[in-house]
Amino acid sequence: MTTQKRTVIYISDGTGITVETLGRGMLTQFDGIEFHAIRYPFLDSLEKAAQCLEQINAINRREGIQPIVIMTVTHPEICALLHRGQAFFMDLFDTFIAPLEQELGSRHTRAVGRSHSQSGPQYDTRIAAINFTMAHDDGIADADLDYADLILVGVSRSGKTPTSLYLSMQFSLKAANYPLIPEDFERDQLPQRLLPYRDKLFGLTIAPEPLHRIREIRRPNSQYASLENCRHEVKAAEKMMRREGIKWFDTTSRSIEELAVQLMQELTVMAQSTPNDESLIVPSP
Repeated sequence: MTTQKRTVIYISDGTGITVETLGRGMLTQFDGIEFHAIRYPFLDSLEKAAQCLEQINAINRREGIQPIVIMTVTHPEICALLHRGQAFFMDLFDTFIAPLEQELGSRHTRAVGRSHSQSGPQYDTRIAAINFTMAHDDGIADADLDYADLILVGVSRSGKTPTSLYLSMQFSLKAANYPLIPEDFERDQLPQRLLPYRDKLFGLTIAPEPLHRIREIRRPNSQYASLENCRHEVKAAEKMMRREGIKWFDTTSRSIEELAVQLMQELTVMAQSTPNDESLIVPSP
C-alpha cells in the first residue's frame, strides 16, 4: 500500500509555535498519510510574503498536488497576498477569531505574538518557575522546597526531568524532582529531606524493559542499566510509593504532555479540597 505524502506549510507572523501545535494536533487524526512540514515564522512583511508565495506555488508544481497551508497571520494585506497561492488554506484566525468577535461584540487587536509575550506578571511567573525547576532538578537543591508546587520522585530515567520542565514551561509550576536511588531501597525509606513534603510528592514509574533500553544508551553494559537491576529498582520504588501513599503515574506509554495534564488534574483536585491553602493554588496556563 502506497503511503500518501503531503506537504504542510506553517505560516505565522510570530514564532509559529501556536499554529504548528494546533496543526500537528489536527493532522495526527489522519492515518496512512506522511506529512512533510515546512515552517515560515516571523512572516511580517509583504516582501517575505511574496517569497513565501513563490515557494507555495513551486511546491504545487513540483509535487503535482497543492500543499496544505495552516497559518496565523494578523496583517490583512499579507493574508490576501498569501491566499493567491495554489494551496489549501486553513487560516486559524479566520476560523476562530471571527466567531469570537461576533460573540464578544468586539474587534480583535491584530497584535502579533501576544500568546508569547515577554512582559507582564504571567511571563515573570513562568520564568521564575523554569528557574526554580532547573535549580531543583535531580535533587540538586532542597533548601527551598517549601516553594515547590509539586515534587516528582522515581527511579533514574523514569521521565522526571522532562516532565518537570514541561510543567514549568507550559503551566508555570515550580516542579522539583528527586531520584530514588539504591541506598533508599536498602533503607526501604523515602529520603529524609522529602519527608516534610509528603503532600507535594508524586511518583513516576516505568516498565523495566524500556528503562533498561534507555539506561543502556546512557551507560552501556553497566549494572545500572542491566535488566535485572531495572526490575529490582522499579519493584522497590513502586512498593515504597504504595506504602507511603504516593500516587504515581506510569510513563511507559504516556507522553510528557499527557503526564503533565494528569498531574495538573491532581493538583486541581487538591486545591479544590483545601481551598484555604494558598500553596495549592494552581497557576493558570
